[in-house]
Amino acid sequence: MTQQNHDVPDTETYDAAASSLAGQVDNSVMAELLSIRSSIDNIDATLVYLLAERFKATQKVGFLKAAHRLPAGDPGRESAQIARLRRLAEDAHLDPAFAEKFLNFIIGEVIRHHEAIAEDHQAAAEWK
Repeated sequence: MTQQNHDVPDTETYDAAASSLAGQVDNSVMAELLSIRSSIDNIDATLVYLLAERFKATQKVGFLKAAHRLPAGDPGRESAQIARLRRLAEDAHLDPAFAEKFLNFIIGEVIRHHEAIAEDHQAAAEWK
């Protein structure tokens, strides 16, 4: 279901100190910048693993929906989740519009996955 992007360096070849600013800024500024970026890198890694766990859970939902011939999308649930995420974003001082766009992207991917699961389930049922 997921595709690997071979153009992106893996964690073994990733250079955390890579920067087009190297040699252009004071060493102390560069050190602070790299320190902050290290925290960002850790957060990004956590996000990737959290999204992977989320998609594992939504895949289970997709199989359940396919088995019971339920629609891939659930507009009522999606609306409630968007409203909830907007409130959480406001509480976290994150732009709610950004949070909504992010969740809409995820929902779109989940629905696409659910549709693929349903198609596979239907094809398997026709072979029986």
